[in-house]
Amino acid sequence: MAKVVPFKAVRPARGLANLVASRSYEDYSPAELGAQLDFNPYTFLHIINPGYKFQQEIDKATRFKLVKNRFHEFKEENVLIQDETPCYYIYKKTSELHSFCGIIAATSTNDYKNGLIKVHEDTIASRERLFKDYLKSVGFNSEPVLLTYPDNTSISNVMKTYMAQRPEYEFATHDKHMHSVWIVKNERDITSIKQAFEDMSSVYIADGHHRTASSHLLAEELKSKNKNHTGEEPYNYFMSYLIPESDLQVYEFNRLVKDLNGLTKEAFLIKLDAIFRIQNRQLQLYKPSKKHHFSMYLDGEFYSLYLRKTIFDINDSLTDLDAQLLYQTILKPILGIKNLRKDSRIAYSHGKNDIIHVKQRVDNGEFKVAFGMIPATIEQIKRIADDGLKMPPKSTYIEPKLRSGLTIYEF
Repeated sequence: MAKVVPFKAVRPARGLANLVASRSYEDYSPAELGAQLDFNPYTFLHIINPGYKFQQEIDKATRFKLVKNRFHEFKEENVLIQDETPCYYIYKKTSELHSFCGIIAATSTNDYKNGLIKVHEDTIASRERLFKDYLKSVGFNSEPVLLTYPDNTSISNVMKTYMAQRPEYEFATHDKHMHSVWIVKNERDITSIKQAFEDMSSVYIADGHHRTASSHLLAEELKSKNKNHTGEEPYNYFMSYLIPESDLQVYEFNRLVKDLNGLTKEAFLIKLDAIFRIQNRQLQLYKPSKKHHFSMYLDGEFYSLYLRKTIFDINDSLTDLDAQLLYQTILKPILGIKNLRKDSRIAYSHGKNDIIHVKQRVDNGEFKVAFGMIPATIEQIKRIADDGLKMPPKSTYIEPKLRSGLTIYEF
C-alpha cells in the first residue's frame, strides 16, 4: 500500500519555466555554467551555485545558507510561486527516440523504511549524511527521485485526459527534448491517482537511492526533535517522479581498466580462457547481444567473451546480473579490483556513449582494457530488489534524467 500524495509545489511562474529549469549541476562544462550564470538571471543554477554572485569559493556551511537565501529571493521576486492547494504534476519529456510520462508527487519516507519502496543499490553513509545536512539547511528538494511502478490503467487514463489539454509549461531545450507539465487539481482525479498507488504493494527506486536515504535520515532526525510528531509533517515525505515500467529506459555501464594487474596480454587471455570462450573479432566493432556475453577491447582488437556456464554457477538473482558476473569472474579475481567504488584503476562509461567512445579512451592510452555488456532489464532490477540484494555500483544508467527547478518540494 504505497503512500503517494499531492503537494503544494514551488515552481516557476508560467512564462519563466524554460529559463528557470536547469540540468543537473554536474552536467555543465565550466564554460556552459559560466554562460548560464552570466546571461540568464532566472536559471535555477543561481540558487544551487550561490557563490558565483560573489566570485569566490565558499565553504559548505556558508554555501548551504546562501542556497536558502537565493531560493527565498526567487520566491520574493515571483520568479518562483507556490500552489495554494496540494496537486499532482504530470511531467512529459519527449525526444526523437523516446517519450517519458509520469507523476510528480510526494512519497513516504516511512514506506522506504518499511520496504514498500524497494531498493537495488547500496548507498554510501557519508553521502547520505552530506545530503541530509544540505536538505536540513536549505529546507527544500528540487530533484525528484525516479520511481517506477507496474503499468496502471487508472493512472494512465487520468494522464491521457490532461495531456489532451493545454499544459501549464511547454518548452524545448537545446538537446531537442520537449518538456510539458500539467497540474492535477481536480479532487476526483487526485483521489483516483492516490487510490491507484495505494492499491500497489510496492514501487521501486530506479534512480536516486542516496536522495531517498538522505530524506529518510532527515525525517528520523526531525521526528526525534518534534514532541508533537504526527507522521504527516512535510519532512516525512520526499519528492518523486513516478513513471510506469514500460516507459523506463535502462542502459548499461561499460567498464574501463587502467592496467592488467601486472599480467602480460598473453597471460591475461589465458586466465580468461578458463572461464570464457574467447573469439578474436579483430577490428570489428563488437557489442554483445545476449545476457552473460561480454565484449572486450584490448590492444587495438575486439573480443567476444562467452561465459562457460559449466564452470561458473549462477545461483541467485544477483549472480545472474552481468555487472556482478563481470566483477566475480574478471575484475576481482584477475584484475585485482576489489572495491568498485574506490579503486582508481576502474572507470565507467554509460551505454548512451557509443562503442567508439570506449575504443578511443583505450587507444589514447588512458585505459588498457574495456568491457561491455547488455543492459539489465527492469525484471532483473525488480527481482534483485525483491530478494533484498544490492547491485554493484554503476550497474545501470536509467532515463529519464529530470531537470531541476520545475517543481520544488518545500518542508
